Amino acid sequence: MTARGHRAVEHTADVRVEAWGPTREDCLAEAVAGLVATFADTAGAAPMETITTRLDATADADLLAAVLDEVIYLLDAHSVVPCGAELTPGPTGVELRLRVAPVGEVEVIGAAPKAVTLNDLRCEPRDDGWWCAATIDV
Repeated sequence: MTARGHRAVEHTADVRVEAWGPTREDCLAEAVAGLVATFADTAGAAPMETITTRLDATADADLLAAVLDEVIYLLDAHSVVPCGAELTPGPTGVELRLRVAPVGEVEVIGAAPKAVTLNDLRCEPRDDGWWCAATIDV
């Protein structure tokens, strides 16, 4: 798989994001982009800084939850929105680098995410790359 992408899937009272990519890290970066696309248009925003965080998890689905939880935390606690994400694999997780812009610099187009639900959280290799899905409380 050389293609990367994401999409929002209709889900009762929540938002479900699916993402895919050739590597686990590409897939997780697309999940970040998919989550952000549900509530903000970052096309006109200029990132003001890069925030780097080390996230560890024993299971790939737990790593997906940790990555998306970090986006929600930064939005809630620091009022910033990722305009791009890069992930580097590590021995027990990833290094997550988010280029962020202030909320005031993006166009808000949907409800702010509140939490990642653990129900039907998936992150797995497939024959053509990686695929993941998460439901987000809004």
